[in-house]
Amino acid sequence: MISIHRRNGLTRGRSAAALGPRNRRLIASLSIGGALVLTATGCSMISPQATTIAYSAAEGTNVYDSGPLEVRNALIVANEDGSEGNFVAAIVNRTEDSQTLNIEIGEDGASLTVRVPANTTVSLGSDEDEPLLVEELDALPGTDVTAFFQSGDAEGALASVPVLDGSLDYLSALAP
Repeated sequence: MISIHRRNGLTRGRSAAALGPRNRRLIASLSIGGALVLTATGCSMISPQATTIAYSAAEGTNVYDSGPLEVRNALIVANEDGSEGNFVAAIVNRTEDSQTLNIEIGEDGASLTVRVPANTTVSLGSDEDEPLLVEELDALPGTDVTAFFQSGDAEGALASVPVLDGSLDYLSALAP
């Protein structure tokens, strides 16, 4: 039985000090390597990954939790003094029923309503759908205005909507 243990390299009953120098170096190398790996990758385990963060990759903002309707790239193209502007957005209805989006813009609560047929997208500010005029806006271009979006039976959601001017070529036709 003793010869079997020696042949397999087992050291029954021997202390760590009795291990050979080769085994001690191997254990030390593995310990240092493990500590290095944990140190180098530890931050990535607790840091948020940028690819999992939802954001709007355009001038406007996306509005989540407003109800069954999805509001995409919402923005306002205002005149120079910010007294009025055109609300522009894509509103997506993926339901089997026609839905209405209620929008209140600014502190005074200028109310807008958009009816979206079932399984369609209304693109306010496109060739097919005119933008919605917001009178008495009181928001200069370059600022944000708070807006409340609600559809269906949902409670609705507040969002910060950017106010732009028509100085860019593709926005100039949308200015009031």
